[in-house]
Amino acid sequence: MGKSKRRNIDMLNGPLPKKILLFAIPLALTSILQQLLNSADASIAGRFLGGSALAGIGGVSPISAMFVNLFVGLSIGANVVVAMRIGNGQMQRVGAAVHTAMALAIIVGLALMACGLLLAEWILDAVAMPADSYGDGLLYLRLFFGTVPFMTVYNFASAILRAHGDSRRPLYALAVAAVLNIGLNFLFAGPLGWGVAGIGVATIIACAACAALAVTFIMGEDEPYRFHPRQLRITGPELREILRIGIPAGIQGAVFSLSNTVVQAAINSFGSAAIAGSAATLNFEYYTYFFVNAFAQTAVTFTSQNYAARNVERCRAVYRWCQLFGLASSLALGITFTALGRTALSIFTTDPVAWSFGMMRMWFIELLDWMTSLYDVPAGAMRGMGWSTLPAVVTIFGSCVLRIAFVAWVFPYTQTFVSLMALYPVTWLFMIAVMQVAYALVKRRAYGKIQKPAPATA
Repeated sequence: MGKSKRRNIDMLNGPLPKKILLFAIPLALTSILQQLLNSADASIAGRFLGGSALAGIGGVSPISAMFVNLFVGLSIGANVVVAMRIGNGQMQRVGAAVHTAMALAIIVGLALMACGLLLAEWILDAVAMPADSYGDGLLYLRLFFGTVPFMTVYNFASAILRAHGDSRRPLYALAVAAVLNIGLNFLFAGPLGWGVAGIGVATIIACAACAALAVTFIMGEDEPYRFHPRQLRITGPELREILRIGIPAGIQGAVFSLSNTVVQAAINSFGSAAIAGSAATLNFEYYTYFFVNAFAQTAVTFTSQNYAARNVERCRAVYRWCQLFGLASSLALGITFTALGRTALSIFTTDPVAWSFGMMRMWFIELLDWMTSLYDVPAGAMRGMGWSTLPAVVTIFGSCVLRIAFVAWVFPYTQTFVSLMALYPVTWLFMIAVMQVAYALVKRRAYGKIQKPAPATA
């Protein structure tokens, strides 16, 4: 398996720390580059088009994140199914999983694009987009939905590559897209004067290039991982397994963003400066969380292969290392970005009032983002063992139900920006406590099923 074998990481054998880092760091950088597509949009809008354009793009960022998280979650199903077939030696079923996953990606991407275009105005009304930013927000949101099919295909193709140890080439594809997006943003929004429309069109072109590269990569894979477009079809058993794992993860990601959208509507009530400051800080939160998520996704893939291979001790070690690395990286980044403060925020906005809102968000959310590792990594480990619904339920209740209840019933009495920001660490504490208990229970049950009995002694 020539070149493909050299690119892939052997998850079943050898020391774990180095392999986990080699797998997770490109994955984190991939997510950062994916977010850079949106960050570049916000930065260029704020610098060249003014506060209303930044507020229009920043105000819909939780909505775009909701759709992104939905198909990223669905792609986890493809990752787990392919990885488990590798771990248990069912190589003859890998090809069926690959082609089912790609067919599903195309269907889901087109469906989400259609839904988004139909609901765009309703969505902006639901988040109470201010009148002075409404036009820019609506235009950008509609153009964003044009990227959805491309990003869905990219994420599913990347999940297939990651399932057998290749987390580097998805990074290469996004690196090309990020450079292309930034260059086209400057061209379209600057000399050509297309404004927000130019920023949206640039993102569509960049995402299309990204998807094309990812598909090219899987078309060049060695068998049985190779994607053959003429063999594109859905196979029942693979579809059921992908959906069983992916739907709860996708719903979790979408609902998580939905709750952020509800909170965003409350933030919008403080005006354009609050929207701009919050949107600026949110970019740094994404970059910090991407390292947490990278180690959580690493836990998914490494656990999937080793669980299928019935290697309990290695599964336990995967969890410990992913948890350690997730905590360390997010804590370091949280401290760094918060210390930079207004210097960091000035990348996105030069408004001192927006800075004050952004700094409040820095202290309450960015600095404490390491807490997310304590519930995200165990959730990833559970998904790697095939348990996807339980962590989704815990996250949905903690990040959605509790936050929406606060905004609906408590915020009308507080009416402060600080209370909205404090909501995040409070709900994180709840999810940490429940997720750790859930992981302990799942681990005991799942490992008990596959653990071989000790050999009899004379």
